[in-house]
Amino acid sequence: MSEGKRPAMNWMDVLWLVFLAGLAVLPPVFEVHKQLVLLAFGFAQLSEGWVVRKAPKRGPAYVVLIKIALATLLIDHTGELSINSSYWPIYFLPAVTAAEYFSPIGTLLWTGLASAAYCSYLYPAIQEYEINAEAYGLLAIRVLFFFLAAMVVNRFVVENRRQIKRYQELAETLAETNRKLEQAQEEARRSERLAALGQMSAGLAHEIRNPLGVIKGSAEMLHQKLGGSNPLATELAGYISVETNRLSALVTRFLDFARPLHTELVPQDITVVLDRALHDVSAAYKGQGGGVRVERNYQPNLPQVPLDEGLSEQAFVNLIQNAYDAMGEAGGTLRVTADRARGTGCEGIEVRIEDTGPGIPDELREQIFNPFVTTKKTGVGLGLSIVSRIIDGHHGKIRIESGSAQNGSKGATFVMFFPGREEATGDLAS
Repeated sequence: MSEGKRPAMNWMDVLWLVFLAGLAVLPPVFEVHKQLVLLAFGFAQLSEGWVVRKAPKRGPAYVVLIKIALATLLIDHTGELSINSSYWPIYFLPAVTAAEYFSPIGTLLWTGLASAAYCSYLYPAIQEYEINAEAYGLLAIRVLFFFLAAMVVNRFVVENRRQIKRYQELAETLAETNRKLEQAQEEARRSERLAALGQMSAGLAHEIRNPLGVIKGSAEMLHQKLGGSNPLATELAGYISVETNRLSALVTRFLDFARPLHTELVPQDITVVLDRALHDVSAAYKGQGGGVRVERNYQPNLPQVPLDEGLSEQAFVNLIQNAYDAMGEAGGTLRVTADRARGTGCEGIEVRIEDTGPGIPDELREQIFNPFVTTKKTGVGLGLSIVSRIIDGHHGKIRIESGSAQNGSKGATFVMFFPGREEATGDLAS
């Protein structure tokens, strides 16, 4: 039921009012103070939930104190000898209310306070009447019943809270298990897609490479034969050779994607590999555009991690090149961080490569590591797929995050985790 349609008063509140109205019409009927106290009880009960919501810590105490005060006033106006008033069970209300909100010790203390308020009328009774042992025994029985009722209710409430907490923990565990199951299913589907695409790519690449070799050889022979006798034909033959080389490089990337990945993991300093990749890419892009400022944030004394030097450098180079391309001619800041992994549940190194480019659209974040998904106009979409396979080959993980907003640029951050020890033996073939 929506908030707009929720009734202003539930059926429990109606029962409360009915019972209080029943007390109001019972003797003494014409006692105005009794009617006012019962009216105050009804108001206190109806506003109890509101008070507790407004003051979660002190609200329950306020509610119990008000009910003790009202109960004390009620028996004061419902009998000549207040302690012997037929309305003495009204003290069950503050005792039970305390049991609903407080711990067992708190329930005992509040019930003790309610009992003391009731027994406070014993002194005036002693001054006017002689009270025998039987009367004292009856008073003790009433007080003990206050405690018995309060502890029975409190035991039920505590057990109910324990069950609710257990169900919440179970729900959280099930949600986490379901999330991991969905992630495993997605990884399995992705592995199946990669395997199928890899086989297809390998077959197509081999079929394309052979005619490309013939075309390139023919273009080179044509260029040599024509020489300077036919400049136009020579120029066209050159175009054929250049485009053939470009297609050959593309075919090579397909073969790299399709080729089984064999990693030779050796403990190494990951910062050395990162520095080498940064140097290679910065040298290749030197003098282009507005320049890229590189920030290195390496935690000192990082432990060595098992790495395939060549493959890990290839992954870093690919990501750094993507960062340079994303920032374009305007330049920007490339921040590379290496730190001990935190909150992952296992030891290892976390590498973050962050740029200040335009970032990756939200609709592509879940697919960016799939083959043939790219944000570049001239990209093929295999680079990040190869990077993902390399990280998988290191038994690590890779994810993408939004970068820090700088100069109006959203940016992108690739986060890679490399475990501190090899978790599986043998090579990983995809």
